[in-house]
Amino acid sequence: MPAWLQWMTSMEYSKPIALLIFFFTFIGILVYVFTGKKRKQRLESYKYIPFADDDVSDTEDEQGKSS
Repeated sequence: MPAWLQWMTSMEYSKPIALLIFFFTFIGILVYVFTGKKRKQRLESYKYIPFADDDVSDTEDEQGKSS
């Protein structure tokens, strides 16, 4: 087994390496989500979905009762 692989599989070195991998993955996801105007506009439009859903269900209830 190569020395570098043996060094990475050692428990005292693998935890900080895993922490760095997960940290940079998390930062990458944040940068992806919060950059770009189209994505920002789309995410902003999603914040009203719970309120719009209530209006639709009220109309469906009225239509179901009249049938």
